[in-house]
Amino acid sequence: MVAAMVMEQEHPLIVLVGATASGKTSLALRIAEEFGGEIVSCDSVAVYREMEIGTAKPSLEERGRVPHHLIDVAWPDEAVTAGDYSRMARESLAGIVERGKLPIVAGGTGLYLRALVEGLFPAPAPQPELRERLRATAAKRGAMYLHRLLARLDGAAAKAIHGNDVSKVVRAIEVSLAAKEPLTAQWEKGRDALTGYRILRLGLAPERARLYERINVRAAAMFDRGLVEETERLVERYGYECRPLTSLGYVEAVSVLRRECSREEAVARAQQGHRNYAKRQGTWFRREAGVQWLQGCGGDDAVVSEAMDSVRNFLG
Repeated sequence: MVAAMVMEQEHPLIVLVGATASGKTSLALRIAEEFGGEIVSCDSVAVYREMEIGTAKPSLEERGRVPHHLIDVAWPDEAVTAGDYSRMARESLAGIVERGKLPIVAGGTGLYLRALVEGLFPAPAPQPELRERLRATAAKRGAMYLHRLLARLDGAAAKAIHGNDVSKVVRAIEVSLAAKEPLTAQWEKGRDALTGYRILRLGLAPERARLYERINVRAAAMFDRGLVEETERLVERYGYECRPLTSLGYVEAVSVLRRECSREEAVARAQQGHRNYAKRQGTWFRREAGVQWLQGCGGDDAVVSEAMDSVRNFLG
C-alpha cells in the first residue's frame, strides 16, 4: 500500500549507463554522495553471491559509503530473469523514495534496464522440452552454434546477448519459437512501463582506445587477483554447468581449469570478449532515447562536473 502511494507522484530518478569499465561505479557514488542518493545496481552477474572478482562489483568500502541494492541477492545456482530484476528493482526504487533519498540506477545490462523502465511483454508459456533440447544442442555443438541460430531468428536479440550466455540465448530462442515471433518484436507489445518517476538518463562515452585500455587492464587484474581460484571454488560448489559461469571472465577461467587454454590465453580471450561486449553495449545504449552522453570516464573531473550540473538542474 505504501509503495502504491509513493508511485502516485513523479519522483526524480537518475539512470546511469555505459560500457563495462567506463567508470559507472565511480560516478554513481559521487552523485549519490552529493545529492543523498542510493544506488540500484543494474548488472546481471552482480546479483550473485560468491562471485566477487569477475563481476567488478563495488567494493565493500564503496558499498559502505552509499547504500547499494540488488547486489548479492541470489545464489549462483538460482536463475534471475529480467522479470525478476524488474520486480526487485521497482521494490528497491519505492523503498528509496520512501526514505526520502534519490534513486540512482547504474549498470550496463541493457535488457535489465529495459525491463525496469519499459516493462516486459507477456511471455508465452514455458517450453521445457524445447529448452532442454536447445541446451543439449549447445553442449554438443557449442554455444556459438546456438547463437547463430538466434541470429537467424532474431538478429536484434543476437546483437544484445553475448554468444557465451547460453541461458539467455536459449530463452530468446525458446520464446521466439513458442510465440512464432522474434523476441524483440514481442518486447514492443503490452509492456508494463515504470510509472511515477521522471528520469534523467546519463551515459558515459569514453574514447574507444582509452576504454579498451581500461578493459584490458581490468581483465588482466581479475586474473591477478585470483579469478581462476574463485572460479574453481564455484565449480566445486555448483558444478561446471552453473549458468553464471558462462559470463565473461568466468568462462575463460573455466577453460583454464579444464586445461583448454593457458592462463595467458585466457586473459587475452577475456580482454577480447569484454571489448566486444563493450561495443555491443554502446550499440544498445545509443538506441535508447533521451540519454545525455558524457564524453569521458566516470572519474574524469570534467565528466563529474557536467554530471553534477545536469543532476542539479534536473532536481531544480
